Amino acid sequence: MRDPYDVLGVSKTAAHKDIKSAFRKLAKKFHPDQNPDDPKAKERFSEANQAYEILGDEEKRKAFDRGEIDATGKPRFQEFGAGAGGGDPFAGFRRQQRGGPGASHFEFRTSGFDANDIFGEIFGDAFQQGAAGAGQGSRFRQQGGRGGGMPPAPDLNVAMDVSLEDVVSAAKVAAQFPDGRKIAVKLPAYVEDGQTIRLKGQGAQSPFGGEPGDALVKIRFAPHPRYRVEGRDLRVDLPVDLADAVLGAKVAVETPTGKVAVSVPAWSSSGRALRLKGRGLPLKGGGHGDLYAEVQVTLPKDDAELEALMKKRRG
Repeated sequence: MRDPYDVLGVSKTAAHKDIKSAFRKLAKKFHPDQNPDDPKAKERFSEANQAYEILGDEEKRKAFDRGEIDATGKPRFQEFGAGAGGGDPFAGFRRQQRGGPGASHFEFRTSGFDANDIFGEIFGDAFQQGAAGAGQGSRFRQQGGRGGGMPPAPDLNVAMDVSLEDVVSAAKVAAQFPDGRKIAVKLPAYVEDGQTIRLKGQGAQSPFGGEPGDALVKIRFAPHPRYRVEGRDLRVDLPVDLADAVLGAKVAVETPTGKVAVSVPAWSSSGRALRLKGRGLPLKGGGHGDLYAEVQVTLPKDDAELEALMKKRRG
């Protein structure tokens, strides 16, 4: 750990307000949310946080200046059980245990370090809730769980394109993350284009011991070469031979769940929509939308008999 004065870029005679201002600038500049693809930024953020934990607390700062603690805040013992000059090596940093022997509630107190104010600006309500009830000054509480009052790591946002077939079948798909990870995501029975799915604890790791963030996966419907989306309904073009359009026939239609046969009525013109009920996208209340197959009449190629008939009819 570097000298905390060097980390914050302040002199050893700097006023508390200047130290606080320097830390704010570094924390905002290197915060992981602002630099999601820069691992060095996380290191700088953690380093600045550690430096301010020393210099932002008047008692710890004095202890560091006297050589009683190092840059990480750990005591430098001259002899077992005592700090420099025989004083208390933990001056200004008390560990209190509540509930008697075996209790799991510990409280760390510092006399001047205002981390709640600083992290409140950077992390917002999430940190304030985590430190609720802390009282005057800064009190980080650990109560049996990992991370205690430290703020969680930032959430990780990714987008994923899914096929309409996967949407219809509520398939399990793989989300690709910037750090190289692939995580399986089970699509819900009903999912909308642009909907975000939250994966708890699958986001970035905390650089200073807090809980990992969440992964926020934005679902996007990939453009489909066959289907057009209209709300929860789908539309598809259905090529039909001229003879089948005139006389009527059963024609195979490709749906997201496989082929089905549809009856094309006689004298069907191009643009006529044939409804296949329940073959569209899942509905919020259950069931599925519909699939509309639009007739596209196709003419035979080089049919001399048909050509002669048309000439005769044109007269």
